[in-house]
Amino acid sequence: MKSDTKIAVIRIRGQIGIDQDIKETLFRLKIRRKYSCVVLEPNQINLGMIKKVRSFVSYGEISKEIYEELLKKRGIKNSEGKLKPFFRLHPPRGGAETKLHYPKGILGENKEINKLIERML
Repeated sequence: MKSDTKIAVIRIRGQIGIDQDIKETLFRLKIRRKYSCVVLEPNQINLGMIKKVRSFVSYGEISKEIYEELLKKRGIKNSEGKLKPFFRLHPPRGGAETKLHYPKGILGENKEINKLIERML
């Protein structure tokens, strides 16, 4: 991966029936609610956490244009004027197949994450 590459992680599944260690990992990734999104650097620690929760999230490399649109439409500032580290998204317009892993569903690594984010903005 290039040095300026970023990974978008979107939580697709909810809280019910999740083991405590998976719940804690999602909490540390700051995706605590369904359809929350975070954009992370692809370092070893982040990739390990993503691998652990891949059955509950959709993730992939985000393009610069989609990232800028995400910041413009869904970026929320806190009381100190800094951007919050997560984005709240709309459920995917047109629906999403969550039962199967990519390429048939959207869970796990998703090469079409940019199209998914566009449908959720």
